[in-house]
Amino acid sequence: MKVLVTGGAGFIGSNFVRYLLRFRKDIELFNFDKLTYAGNPENLSDVADDPRYHFIRGDVSDRRAVDRIFQHGFTALVHFAAETHVDRSIEDASPFLKTNVLGTHCLLDAARRFRLSQFIHISTDEVYGSAPAGASFAEESPLAPRSRYAASKASADHFVAAYANTFGVPALILCCTNNFGPYQFPEKLIPLIITNARQDRPLPIYGDSLQERDWLFVEDYCRAIELTLETAEPSSVYNVSAGTSQTNLDVVRTILQHLGKPESLVQFVQDRPGHDRRYALDSSKIQRELGWSPKVSFEEGIRRTIEWYQVNSAWLDHAFSGEYRNSAHRYYARHSRTFRTWFAFRQRSFSE
Repeated sequence: MKVLVTGGAGFIGSNFVRYLLRFRKDIELFNFDKLTYAGNPENLSDVADDPRYHFIRGDVSDRRAVDRIFQHGFTALVHFAAETHVDRSIEDASPFLKTNVLGTHCLLDAARRFRLSQFIHISTDEVYGSAPAGASFAEESPLAPRSRYAASKASADHFVAAYANTFGVPALILCCTNNFGPYQFPEKLIPLIITNARQDRPLPIYGDSLQERDWLFVEDYCRAIELTLETAEPSSVYNVSAGTSQTNLDVVRTILQHLGKPESLVQFVQDRPGHDRRYALDSSKIQRELGWSPKVSFEEGIRRTIEWYQVNSAWLDHAFSGEYRNSAHRYYARHSRTFRTWFAFRQRSFSE
């Protein structure tokens, strides 16, 4: 298989790239990433020299760049590239519209024109809005986004469905609950709490901290995505969840217990505008049709995550200091010439 991954230098994308290269020997993988603040080439430093892996720096909303990439004749596209942080969308929604909406449209249009065999769109549970107490959203539930980030992702979902219906693009959508694990940028809850608690710094928690989320270890999500590559029918929608909701305060307390830190570090701060109270997905469809189920419990996943951040303190230091951005420039300088040479060869091969 020749697979194009967008946003493969981000958190879930990099874990998926590593997962495929580890478990699939028949994969040639292309990572197309703009390297924004959340795109960190250090996330994939251990596979950078794998001959099956190719990095291409580019913007999914750049039609010319996307067209050049699509000339390689991919078997499938897994579309992770997105702006994802709700707080940032409150400050400025423009990057969310450009990447999440226009970028997805650009990729879908290329998929139509180049007759891509499979398009997997990575969405989020937030497109359904806040779930009522005791209820879980199914794939047929209406989209009701309540943040500007969620609105941009819901718009992208509608475009995916429209291209599948109008042009027959073989696209499917995966909506997943909150992921956690190694390589997550420390603006998100779990890595931020781990980092601050280790240094005995205050742990800022929004509002009363009783917002409910369903946490899925990222490796379990990677397995779900691989299953869709192998067996899913086009035009499907699958919800992916661990099925074990808990409050943000419970998550923080679990981390503090693992680290042996006091709850006095918790600092309640003013809640953000429009903060959804609860997310919950029914994942029975993917379990029934594809045989997927989560294997890593939250307790095991949080232990593995904490251990990873403890061992990889240099990665965290670079993330906080911005040093990884310099790494991005060095990485691109190192690999771009190799890719340009390879691309020129492929262009010649196409013309012949």
